[in-house]
Amino acid sequence: MAEVILESTITCPECGHQKMEVMPTNACQYFYECEACKALLKPKPGDCCVFCSYGTVACPPVQQGLSSCGGECHGL
Repeated sequence: MAEVILESTITCPECGHQKMEVMPTNACQYFYECEACKALLKPKPGDCCVFCSYGTVACPPVQQGLSSCGGECHGL
């Protein structure tokens, strides 16, 4: 099995600001506040977290072949 990538660059859909973040391995990150424009990002419909919607790399559970975080979204 391929190694899980833990870093993803999130791009804000409101202002285009990009920032590299380390993804949590124990839960999906449902909310993310852009540090530039303060927009509160939420996953797009059908995505489990902000990394799957706005990141360069999907979250660890999706990388491992799971459809999502398995119901462990805690709004980190």
